[in-house]
Amino acid sequence: MTATILDGRALAQELRTATQTEIANLSTALGRAPGLAVVQVLGDAASTRYVRSIEKLCATLGAGFRLIALAPETTQAELEAHITALNADHEVDGILLQLPLPAPLNANAAIMQIDHRKDVDGVHPINAGLLAQGRDALVANTPAGGMELLRHYQIELRGKRAAVVGRSAIVGRPMAQLLIQADATVTVCHSRTPDLGAVLRECEIVCVAAGRPGLVTADMLRPGAVVVDFGTNVGADGSLVGDVDFAASAEVAGAITPVPGGTGPMTNVMLMRNLVAAAHTLHHL
Repeated sequence: MTATILDGRALAQELRTATQTEIANLSTALGRAPGLAVVQVLGDAASTRYVRSIEKLCATLGAGFRLIALAPETTQAELEAHITALNADHEVDGILLQLPLPAPLNANAAIMQIDHRKDVDGVHPINAGLLAQGRDALVANTPAGGMELLRHYQIELRGKRAAVVGRSAIVGRPMAQLLIQADATVTVCHSRTPDLGAVLRECEIVCVAAGRPGLVTADMLRPGAVVVDFGTNVGADGSLVGDVDFAASAEVAGAITPVPGGTGPMTNVMLMRNLVAAAHTLHHL
């Protein structure tokens, strides 16, 4: 293996330590811990596991945590009423709507009800618009974590050619915007892109968030390219695999994130950093 491994577990631990200190300072300034509220419509086991991991992280870092657990038959009006109440609650600094929502609930409509200043998931259209304009915003956690990895490993982005494979609103699009802000020249690829390999081989930075295991193979990469794999897919043997063929690509790439252990561990800690940022904005600290 020739590639440098971009270790998300180690960096996430460093950031958790720093964030714990910031939360302690905020708690002193506010007279209470900064508070995160999670709104979850029950019924999805994976969502419940994720919410529990957030609750545990809040406890570890000293942040407040509140779960609004709603029955599966909750109506759209009831869901939005809970969000509106949290917007007005001065002890709630961040709101996370746990997705996906069961049918027939409308996630986009519910997200629109969140005060964008409390949108710690970085999914509100106002935050997406601010990001697109290069202005301060609460950024979606997964791409923010990917950028933090690139910064930590001092990977030069200015003037580099970068490709983002995938155009979702929560990973691909914001990652492209972040790379543009870092002065990279960015191409966004997707399912309609002909000859994906031809595009990727022109790029020094390759970020993949397509949700297709093994989509990017070693022969698609420019030698020495930096590869950031956001994919989280369950393999045939039950193991977690990315969107990049890791073993072969690590022989070609200059640096690469593993799956698991790359971008994944960064996501929750970036959520907590958004909570800190939201509290500072809300309380003018």
